[in-house]
Amino acid sequence: MGSLNGKVAFITGVARGQGRSHAVRLAADGANIIGIDICADIASNGYPMATREELDETVALVEEVGGKIAASVADVRDFSALKTALDSGVERFGRLDIVCANAGIAAMGFRELSIEEELEMWTDVVDVNLVGSFHTAKVAIPHLIAGERGGSIVFTSSTAGLRGFGGQQGGGLGYASSKHGIVGLMRTLANALAPHSIRVNTVHPTAVNTMMAVNPAMTAFLENYPDGGPHLQNPMPVELLEPEDISAAIAYLVSDAAKYVTGVAFPVDAGFCNKL
Repeated sequence: MGSLNGKVAFITGVARGQGRSHAVRLAADGANIIGIDICADIASNGYPMATREELDETVALVEEVGGKIAASVADVRDFSALKTALDSGVERFGRLDIVCANAGIAAMGFRELSIEEELEMWTDVVDVNLVGSFHTAKVAIPHLIAGERGGSIVFTSSTAGLRGFGGQQGGGLGYASSKHGIVGLMRTLANALAPHSIRVNTVHPTAVNTMMAVNPAMTAFLENYPDGGPHLQNPMPVELLEPEDISAAIAYLVSDAAKYVTGVAFPVDAGFCNKL
């Protein structure tokens, strides 16, 4: 019997990367999964988003570890679509215990951009990362409260949510601002939901080996960032973490082992934030 046996987890951005890893890990620990992904590109983002085929691959991987998953296409910026997807999953599985607000983008620029391009990048990044996290919480909280069993919400922030870096362009500023904003959302909800024994925390990964970190636009941004090489290196001898490293932290935070851990900004960063 897994540590999450019988529980149900809602995960956004589940088609690949960290979201897929979280789904597989929590399913292996006994949870049923409700997962959504946009499965469509966002023009300003600069790298391809996940596809429907990748979402189907996540379904297969969850089932391989013995889990069940209700997976659907939805955009976290669309509150109604997100609510419909979650409500349908809760109807299938009968409950909700865990929320992983993981969906995010990083539209980093490295060339000179027009103000129109910068505004579009800012808006898209803030809408996906921060507004999407708010939407995820708002559709999930009524189910968590109704269950009267407590619960756990984990927002995926970033080292950029604890330290000030990202450059001067709209995408980088939007990323840092949205990831800082998620911390304020977490801390406020941790206080508001504590009487219901619903715990709320953030995780703050350093660079992770996913499309967000290894795409050409991000590579060019890092190469052109002031003091980009040494300034953005992890103190521990690892360049990129693996998605499973973040999933291990998620698995702890949503488990009974962390039943009194709430309001915490939890770095998984190989010492990055301590260095800056």
